[in-house]
Amino acid sequence: ELPGFYYDSEKNRYFRLLPGHNNYNPLTKESIQYKAMECKRLRLLEEEEKQKKKTTRTGLNSSMLLQKRQLGLLSSTSYCRLVHELKVNCMQRRKIEIHSPDSSVAGTNNFKIIVADVACERIFTVNDVEHGGCKYGIINLSGLGKESLTVEMYDNLYFTNRKVNSVCWASLTHPDSHLCLMGIAETPGCASLLPASLFSSTNPGDRPGMLCSFKISTAWSCAWCLNPQADNCFSTGLTRRVLVTNVVTGHRQTFGTSSDVLAQQFARQTPMLYNGCRSGEIFSIDVRQRNRKGQSWKAIRFFHDSAVTSIHLLEDEHYLMAADMAGKIKLWDLRTAKCVKEYKGHHNEYAILPLHVNEEEGLLTAVGQDCYTRIWSLQDAHLLRTIPSPHPSSKDAIPSVVFSSRLGGSRGVPGLLMAVKQDLYHFSYN
Repeated sequence: ELPGFYYDSEKNRYFRLLPGHNNYNPLTKESIQYKAMECKRLRLLEEEEKQKKKTTRTGLNSSMLLQKRQLGLLSSTSYCRLVHELKVNCMQRRKIEIHSPDSSVAGTNNFKIIVADVACERIFTVNDVEHGGCKYGIINLSGLGKESLTVEMYDNLYFTNRKVNSVCWASLTHPDSHLCLMGIAETPGCASLLPASLFSSTNPGDRPGMLCSFKISTAWSCAWCLNPQADNCFSTGLTRRVLVTNVVTGHRQTFGTSSDVLAQQFARQTPMLYNGCRSGEIFSIDVRQRNRKGQSWKAIRFFHDSAVTSIHLLEDEHYLMAADMAGKIKLWDLRTAKCVKEYKGHHNEYAILPLHVNEEEGLLTAVGQDCYTRIWSLQDAHLLRTIPSPHPSSKDAIPSVVFSSRLGGSRGVPGLLMAVKQDLYHFSYN
């Protein structure tokens, strides 16, 4: 790289970058990098359409897997995991048609966040509205199993002035009955707990109101607790503190931190809350204890070199997956507080991007700031597939994804759901 010059790979020579005062020079390093990225994206899209798929590992094919399974060389778990690897490699993109009761609303705003419920029957969507703020909706995925891919979207048009930072499903009266929203109203933030039935009621007069709403400092993250020892509680990650609220009693606990809390998750087996901070620190809190001054209430502590943007606790709760703003994804053993695996290839510089872990299929999915969706093998950190975005990459076009083996419920279809710009795509298994 030479100062004041750029290299043209097509012409195989260097050209001068004119500094210019009044003269307009379209050649900048950013524009050249963007052009190269766009060429790569279009080439990958073309390769995907041709369906020339290479196997992720040498010698891995369905007949070989079946033969090894019949000979008893593969356990049922390993067989299922490797079959999923093959299927993931052959997923094909199809656009989904979104139907909305209010036709004027559908397809006019960009998707910002999509979050699936536990059964993957519905996804909650947050859409950026053109005049500012956000619009919320719930999409029913039951139409995915049919030949024509159509889904129903139910919007709620009452809460459009709040910019949403984080959202999670909450199980208050029954599984996934409510939604926790963390957003910015004006200068202070706002935490809200909305009933999911608000988005499906046909009669506006019957719509239930918000169960819980209060002003807070800037909110970065939220998590709902499913452990019976800390029932009906949700946590909010704020600037330099953690706020745990009991929805029924209204009781609140505050834990001071040294940095902004950007990611949170509750454990199911114990009433522990795991937090990831802007400083790179990851720590846990036992929510049964009363908070004390100082750092003594932090049970487990370890550090990333950059701000932690997402954490995910594995089912046995001995391991925790964490991603940071340096593009590092690490698997930590909570018993020894040591990194045991690293998943390479993820791209991030400053965005808060989520991780999607599917232990049943043995897969890890993450969308990078470069707008590529990457899928790794959870067991050996092997990068299985890199999916280019259907739209040109930009800050406001980073895809939001959901991956499941049962999209649309227990009898649903396996695959990847991708929301980018105003479009929704389904990557289905062959």
